[in-house]
Amino acid sequence: MSAKKYIYEKDEWPELKFDESTIRDMLSQVYHGHGRLFGKLDSFGFGVQNEIELNAVTGEIVASSAIEGERIDYRSVRSSVAKRLRLDVAGIPDIYPDHYTEGIIEMALDATQNYLAPITDERLFNWHAALFPTGRSGNHRITVAAYRTEGMQIVSGAIGNEKVHYKAPPPECVPTEMRAFLKWLGEDQGLDPFVKACLAHLRFESIHPFDDGNGRIGRAIADLLLARAEKGSKRYYSLSAQLLKERKEYYKQIERTTGGAGSIEEWLLWLLGCLIRAMESSEEALEQAKQKKTLFDSWRNIPMNERQLKIVNMMADGFEGKLTTSKWAKLCKCSQDTALRDIDDLLTKGVLLRSAEGGRSTSYAIIN
Repeated sequence: MSAKKYIYEKDEWPELKFDESTIRDMLSQVYHGHGRLFGKLDSFGFGVQNEIELNAVTGEIVASSAIEGERIDYRSVRSSVAKRLRLDVAGIPDIYPDHYTEGIIEMALDATQNYLAPITDERLFNWHAALFPTGRSGNHRITVAAYRTEGMQIVSGAIGNEKVHYKAPPPECVPTEMRAFLKWLGEDQGLDPFVKACLAHLRFESIHPFDDGNGRIGRAIADLLLARAEKGSKRYYSLSAQLLKERKEYYKQIERTTGGAGSIEEWLLWLLGCLIRAMESSEEALEQAKQKKTLFDSWRNIPMNERQLKIVNMMADGFEGKLTTSKWAKLCKCSQDTALRDIDDLLTKGVLLRSAEGGRSTSYAIIN
């Protein structure tokens, strides 16, 4: 008889038992970090709070896709989220996302804005359909808005030399596993709500119920449960953004735990630690958002066209490298002459400062 290997093959599945005493200190740090972040947010005005919320929601959406190797345009997501959440944040250009990106945004916002609504098969199927509007993942046709009907393995390596990282439960078991999971989500087991969010993500990934999109949907479920833990739809930090920073370790922890080598305590300690680090990153962003708000307040009575607003907003967010006329023209898709007129106008208005270098080396910076 072969040894039990995967998490769902263990006798205690699907309870995910753990020793509460081992995570007590880490959980205390989560609440301390959460209180500190929200305490600082309360000391800022709505302008800064809106900026942090927009950054967090945009970061969550973009990062969750990036973890899976999917690149979506940050600026179009930011523009769409600002409109949908009616966030009054200065300097956001109108950039419309494509149909695929809109689906990702729809799913993410449904998870957090409707966090009290029950998670059902139909809701998950709607999320899945939003992620795959064409019925394809890359060049492959997949089953959309329904649970998978074939086996699922997570593998790496060249054909003929593959390494199996995880083999999910057989397809015939998925409906039963998901019924139990959704029932568990809707019940009160007396679990700490932050712990439940961490366990829910692990349990969903263990079942791996869809042909594709399991990671993104699993993180959306975690984000929904975090909103329930905080009793509010406003998101001021992004777990997925932190997971992206630690992607290699994230995959390692998922593989160890679903593969049966790692304990539930180890998983909880690691993911709760990620939560803490996500909150700390948001704290650091608060000061930058405050500075940006101060800048835009000082420009309130200075007329700017759409191109100018786009560039100064990018610079206020932390523009990489030096801003030159050529970069302006490329970013705004305009001529060099138009770019130069835009820049000269902002120099005259006291928004930009010209560098000491001349000729082609001339660059520009915001006057703080």
